[in-house]
Amino acid sequence: MSSVDAFTAAELLNGLPSRVHEVYGPFVRDMPDQPAFVEGGRPWSYRQFSDAVDAATKDLAGLGIGPGDRVIIASENSVALGAMLFAASKLDAWGIPANPRLSPREVDLIAMHSGAKRVLFNSALSKEAADHANRVGAKIGAVGPFGGIGIGSLNAAAQAEPVEEDGARQVAGLLYTSGTTGAPKGVMLSHRNLLFTAKTSGVLRQSRPGDRIYGVLPMSHIVGYSILLIATLMHGCTLHVVAKAVPAALAHAIAEEGITSLFGVPATYQRLLEYKAVKGIQRLERGSLRVMAVAGAPLDLDLKKRIEDEFGIPLLNNYGITECSPGLSGVRSEHPVSDESVGPFLPGIEHRIVDGQSKKVAPGEVGELHVRGPNVMLGYYRAPDLTAAAINSEGWFNTGDLARVNADGHLYIAGRTKELIIRSGFNVYPAEVEAVLNAHDQVVQSAVVGRKTSGNEEVVAFVQLLPGASVNAEDLKTYTSQLLTSYKRPTEVIVLDVLPSASTGKILKHKLREMANARVSAETSSATAAG
Repeated sequence: MSSVDAFTAAELLNGLPSRVHEVYGPFVRDMPDQPAFVEGGRPWSYRQFSDAVDAATKDLAGLGIGPGDRVIIASENSVALGAMLFAASKLDAWGIPANPRLSPREVDLIAMHSGAKRVLFNSALSKEAADHANRVGAKIGAVGPFGGIGIGSLNAAAQAEPVEEDGARQVAGLLYTSGTTGAPKGVMLSHRNLLFTAKTSGVLRQSRPGDRIYGVLPMSHIVGYSILLIATLMHGCTLHVVAKAVPAALAHAIAEEGITSLFGVPATYQRLLEYKAVKGIQRLERGSLRVMAVAGAPLDLDLKKRIEDEFGIPLLNNYGITECSPGLSGVRSEHPVSDESVGPFLPGIEHRIVDGQSKKVAPGEVGELHVRGPNVMLGYYRAPDLTAAAINSEGWFNTGDLARVNADGHLYIAGRTKELIIRSGFNVYPAEVEAVLNAHDQVVQSAVVGRKTSGNEEVVAFVQLLPGASVNAEDLKTYTSQLLTSYKRPTEVIVLDVLPSASTGKILKHKLREMANARVSAETSSATAAG
């Protein structure tokens, strides 16, 4: 039995603090000089970080942020971002971490929808944040010990939300989804949601004081916020804060800086191997690395095997979703697997696999995954209709993912419900086609989408090739024809220099779908003009 499976949900919930900012208190008391963070080579002890949070709390209150207010912090990963999020918690405000690489339209949309009291920009850390601050006329000042913060104007019309004493009902974070399936939605995550997931994550990865976690995934997204920031401090570990993903820096940190745990998306690992190939490195050094975890996108088995061969430890696949804070399942380190399983469900997570009529499918069959547990969001902010559509009266949340569970209780994700391609009456799961393409030795990564045609759908594949690759789109079509049955083969393969992606590395399929459809529209227009 895995260490995490020795716990019940009640045991994981027992002893949790009421608010997320309380997680580091025991370590401030018992080991105040232990580094909580390392940023740019500078360590921040638990005591120093606690003092920084206290100072930031005082300054945010002076800026008019109070209980029930929403405050946006647009920042790359940094100690400043972590401190301001915990400061918001201390004030019973709702912290809204935002990626400064969002467009002006996206930032303004979040500010307007959330009714934020203020928007703060970490201008000292990135040009993108500085540009936003300049655009809105923010005044540059300090929040706690952190200078270079663009402080947006006070939204006097902002209305505070009621404050709940119970951490299971009080919102800690309002996270806006990346919009890969449509318009961004504000996901209301309670203190208990985040604390339950953070504790479960730490137990799953056997985190302990002395561990050094590489923080490459953005805290503005749920894995960076919950699994990296909160879970690291809950278990007395050290978070190496990284503002932007640089494969060379990651390779160096693993080899030389004592990193024990790495959590990335598939692109994190793919880029490590690409860096190795481009630089002609014989083998990447493993250093003290003992845990490699991955989530956020389908993991093809070729990448999994190559990374495992490189470092000599298993790459543990996980599955979660923003609305579930995010953890739902994960491969246990004690029981690694060689296939694409995302592991058994975590303790406290109920599940059911249903068809389009919400009836349970037969064991092992693919259906829509519904889950229930202490990690499921309170709902979508200011969107009761969307909340009601996602969470039924019994508390079951519809993930929108197609999945199956095998006889051993392992979960397998077939794809998004909305990404399923139905071609000539047959179901095509993009992940399967992507796995075939990604196994080609000249393909860096791929993404497959459906394109509507007259009474049918086509399979369209976008690929990114290694620099200097000798293959072309037609070569790849020929390659897939040898490995896939006819209805799964791409109608078109499109080679791009870089696939569009979010800051997490997740490929933005909605943009690719738009590109695929635009190509058909352009061809139709050309044909009409020629006629």
